[in-house]
Amino acid sequence: MVASMIHSANLVMIGGGHANLAVLSDWVQHGSPKGCTATLVTPRPWLTYSAMVPGWIVGEHDQNDGRADLAGLARRAGVRLLLDHCVAIDPVQRRCTLASGNTIVFEYAAIDAGGVGRTQATLGDDPRLLELRPMDDFIAALDDWRIANRTCRRVAVIGGGAGGLETAFAIRNMAGLDRPNTVQLVAGGEGLLPGFSPRLRRLAARKLARQGIGLAVDDARIEGGQLYAGPASLEPVDLIIAALGSAAPSWPQESGLACDRQGFIAVDRYQRSISHPHILAAGDIAARADCVVPRSGVHAVHTGPVLAANLRSLLTGAAPQASYRPRAASLYLMNLGNGEALASYGPIAAQGRWAWRLKRWIDRRWIAAYAAISGV
Repeated sequence: MVASMIHSANLVMIGGGHANLAVLSDWVQHGSPKGCTATLVTPRPWLTYSAMVPGWIVGEHDQNDGRADLAGLARRAGVRLLLDHCVAIDPVQRRCTLASGNTIVFEYAAIDAGGVGRTQATLGDDPRLLELRPMDDFIAALDDWRIANRTCRRVAVIGGGAGGLETAFAIRNMAGLDRPNTVQLVAGGEGLLPGFSPRLRRLAARKLARQGIGLAVDDARIEGGQLYAGPASLEPVDLIIAALGSAAPSWPQESGLACDRQGFIAVDRYQRSISHPHILAAGDIAARADCVVPRSGVHAVHTGPVLAANLRSLLTGAAPQASYRPRAASLYLMNLGNGEALASYGPIAAQGRWAWRLKRWIDRRWIAAYAAISGV
């Protein structure tokens, strides 16, 4: 057996999510902490900005327009890039084991590897099934499906959250088809957009009806090769897209890191592991022990600079001071696939072309900012 290659670094960044993207940007803009070396481990040399995926589906922009250049940022930051992913971490010996068999010895770790799919455990297995996450796998699979199916198809979208809603509208208005797909959204027993304001939920239901998208407020399941919403069969269905959120990967808990009941890495207000404070985590893989932070791109973006600031403090021998506490309300903009969007801010909800233009401006500005830093 060939011995695995052992790398070493003061910092290992595991995953290419929003938080580690912020760390790279901080090092490019302000320089790396003196004498520090770092390695970024991520399966792809880019980050796909999930907020722009519905726009790509409907042909508002190209696939590459919604990607941040991790490789370019790493190069400018002086960070070694390994296209790989973590399968285990030894928090005591400070070793990270990769799928390739390589090992990285580190002083500090920043974990932002995202969650894993939970569709099969929730719905069951079916060859027609596509899962929204990991996002890049979904994009590739959907692109292949679109090429093979140029005519209208019957599609079911499972999940009543913002991701499921936007996906339903996007699939209904998918670019490159002879005519629109027929779409059924299965929102689940909690209904459409749980946790959002009643007004937004009413607006969303009205927009679904106006675009001819069916809505089922029942839990979905796959049984005997058939898709059901409650007791009702939804067949025939050509494609099933699951937007059910993510579960925790098994390796953090198996590695001995303190985790919450769902297996997500438990962190304090500074994003440090509550069991091993030299390991920090953010994004979908982490869970705050001191407060509830919903798993959404809105909060992941805000958490990134916090993790970057605290890593810089730790690597320079200072105590971390930055923390993120969600505001009482956050702005959500949801693409309706037809040049309009829904806007939500706490109890306030609205819709129109202006909301779509605002969303497009915010998304493009976000990508452009990282493009400028990476030198693209």
